[in-house]
Amino acid sequence: MSHKMTLQFTHQAYQERAVQAVVQVFDGQPLATGEFELVSSTASVNYAGDGSIGNSLVLTEQQVLENVHKVQASNGIEIIATLQADRWTVKSDEGQVSDEFCPHLTIEMETGTGKTYTFIRTMYELNKVYGFKKFVVVVPSVAIREGTMKNLEVTRSHFAADYANVPCLPMLYDSNRPNDLRHFAQSDALSVLVINIDSFSKDIDDSNATKKKGINKINQKGERAFAPIEYIKAVKPIVIVDEPQNFETDIRRKAIRNLNPLCTLRYSATHKNPYNLLYKLDPVQAYDLGLVKQIEVDGVESDQSQNQAFIELVAIEQKAKSLTAKVVIDVNEKTGVKRKSVSLKVGDDLYKKSKYREVYADGFILNEFLSDTEIEFNKNGVLRLNEQRGGLSDDVMRFQIERTVAAHFAKLKKVKESGIKVLSLFFIDKVANYRAYDDEGNAVPGKFAQWFEEAFEKYAAKAHYKDLIPYSASEVHNGYFSGDKKGKGAAAKKIWVDSTERGSKKDDDTYTLIMQDKSYGDFWCMEAG
Repeated sequence: MSHKMTLQFTHQAYQERAVQAVVQVFDGQPLATGEFELVSSTASVNYAGDGSIGNSLVLTEQQVLENVHKVQASNGIEIIATLQADRWTVKSDEGQVSDEFCPHLTIEMETGTGKTYTFIRTMYELNKVYGFKKFVVVVPSVAIREGTMKNLEVTRSHFAADYANVPCLPMLYDSNRPNDLRHFAQSDALSVLVINIDSFSKDIDDSNATKKKGINKINQKGERAFAPIEYIKAVKPIVIVDEPQNFETDIRRKAIRNLNPLCTLRYSATHKNPYNLLYKLDPVQAYDLGLVKQIEVDGVESDQSQNQAFIELVAIEQKAKSLTAKVVIDVNEKTGVKRKSVSLKVGDDLYKKSKYREVYADGFILNEFLSDTEIEFNKNGVLRLNEQRGGLSDDVMRFQIERTVAAHFAKLKKVKESGIKVLSLFFIDKVANYRAYDDEGNAVPGKFAQWFEEAFEKYAAKAHYKDLIPYSASEVHNGYFSGDKKGKGAAAKKIWVDSTERGSKKDDDTYTLIMQDKSYGDFWCMEAG
């Protein structure tokens, strides 16, 4: 007998502090009016002659800066000297010029502490205190988009109880229904538009503007007098940027500015640029408060470690005057240790090539090329083409896959009656280990896929798991990769699923496959990095 789960939400003091940090930035802004009160010209809501109902910022830049200073002081955050904001001038029909600005406000919250819940509550609170009505949540991916919509859905009754049943109208942007944005613009309720960045970042004045197919529908006029994005710009929304470290390119920053935001609220655990930081809940604070748990690892011992000297010979190339070896090693980078390909000539030292990683400090100077398939280091012997040292052995990787399959069956047996989906992900080093292609371009299983199916059949045959998953091994696993190579040699083609396709039907279909289909759970391979 299945039981429907009902989520219960409780008020958390640390989330309330994050909410109030944003609310206090607008101290001095006109307060919300009653339902039947007249709205003055200095209100926080603007009722335009074209029927649009938008936000209005009355505070000056200096007032906002002073408020930011107060919030930072109360939260123990370093005081900024000047407000970080976009600035521009606007000329009215009467010829009057005014200075406009859009401040960027940052909230840092550790993963797992309710970031999405917090920014949803912030929208409700800003609406309650000041009357702001229009919000746009910009997300970097389909998965985060769907998660945001689900959070808006499951918290609706919770926030209705907290905020006197104020109407909240969430809307998911659909490029096939751009005119729905008119309803967003003209709604008098608290309105939340959720949109993927790639749905509006191809601008009308880009270099490919002459090709309509290179422009998002939201930026195309079509048969209208203006592009649908003008509905958003008209209401001066408060733009919530989810995971803003994914939006730091010039094109994406320009796209967000083009929404004409009153301000941006930036939420992440890993900010690249924490503009006007208001509140910070870092991993140590979150752990001390008991908000996140220590990670428990079910692992196996092996030679693979970034504390071991990893090296793989991937190619030997004949140059005009010398031979060059292509090897993969671990390299020190600003963001941590990264596995990268480097070129070696005789006399080159991996210690320098790795940017001085100690594991390569002794004996990794390339001594000579023994043949077109072998190289020799001064103290660490011969390395052959495609040979790898310091990595996971096949036995170890095979055991890891079997352990994951075993854990998946055990977990599924416990939670299946509750309607919970179990999902197991494998992050792998290269696509070819999971999926290869023959000379005709037909997909064939790599060693990981073969090992998985063997392990799956082993556990599916056990008596206590009988009929737990009513599908064959080949039906329950798949791979989703940034680049998938098909064919060999000159006929080889790489099929990309990158930022230019996110938000596409392919991405939507993949999300549906991973998160919504097959209630019994399934297994997916992702390429690491």
